[in-house]
Amino acid sequence: MNERPMRVRRSCLTVPGSSIRMLEKSASLPVDEVILDLEDSVAPSAKAEARVNILTALRQHDWGQKTVVVRINHIDSPWFAEDLEVVGAAAELWDAVMLPKVSKRSYVESVDSALSEFERRVGTPVGQIGMELQIEDPLGLQRVDDLIASSSRVETVVYGPGDFMAAMQLPSLTIGAAAGAAQLVVDAALVQLAFAARRNGIQVIDGPYAVIGDDEGLDRAASRVAGMGFDGKWVVHPSQIETCNRVFTPDEQLYERAKALLDAYDKSQKESGAGAATFGGEMIDEATRKMAEMTVQRRLRAIG
Repeated sequence: MNERPMRVRRSCLTVPGSSIRMLEKSASLPVDEVILDLEDSVAPSAKAEARVNILTALRQHDWGQKTVVVRINHIDSPWFAEDLEVVGAAAELWDAVMLPKVSKRSYVESVDSALSEFERRVGTPVGQIGMELQIEDPLGLQRVDDLIASSSRVETVVYGPGDFMAAMQLPSLTIGAAAGAAQLVVDAALVQLAFAARRNGIQVIDGPYAVIGDDEGLDRAASRVAGMGFDGKWVVHPSQIETCNRVFTPDEQLYERAKALLDAYDKSQKESGAGAATFGGEMIDEATRKMAEMTVQRRLRAIG
């Protein structure tokens, strides 16, 4: 069971490293996690400049309590080695590194080894930098438990909808949106990721909903995975942050009911020692207590 910190990741904003303006703005946004991207959102011709931009932004801006992550290019790409140098150049400042298109244990192990070397070099505790594994094809999904187990640094698995939908040959041209039978395939993958995350004591994050300005569609997509137990979702535009922060935070009414349920259960235990009690016309027992405790802790973690 993984014992890494459970960071708040309701909203995870991906920011192209090639955009100085967006890098500067992201530091001040009310987002839980910022992903400084060197991969798909950066054109090959802009990779070198993006590395410089990301290091400059990382060092110059105040990121507050945000989790700050860099998404590097795949180990088989021509940019992987230079991307790792970015991590090593500021190892003491990164919270985590995101690995895209993960399907091989050796990929995770190679990055783990490099991170340990960087940490020893700068004198930070070995293992401090976390990892996020982006699952983007059926093979990665099939091997997800083994991939998680390949490094104690792994903090979350992330569903990559665009590449996954392409790999499955699903009839959609919109990242994060599917319908009919295609949605059934996507849901099956999401549920498998949720199961794997909980088996291994880590978090699970949904990928983006690419239709900017469609607040209702985003709300539906976020609520769907929140109902599956997901911890959060990627956002690709600042306008999507508020929706995700709200959807992945237990609301105040549910929070207050959970607290009252815990009080009622505790009182019942003290007065009668019975394993079950009633609350608001419902039977409650130890399993109910665990559900209520999870709800309380999740809200408190989210609102700080």
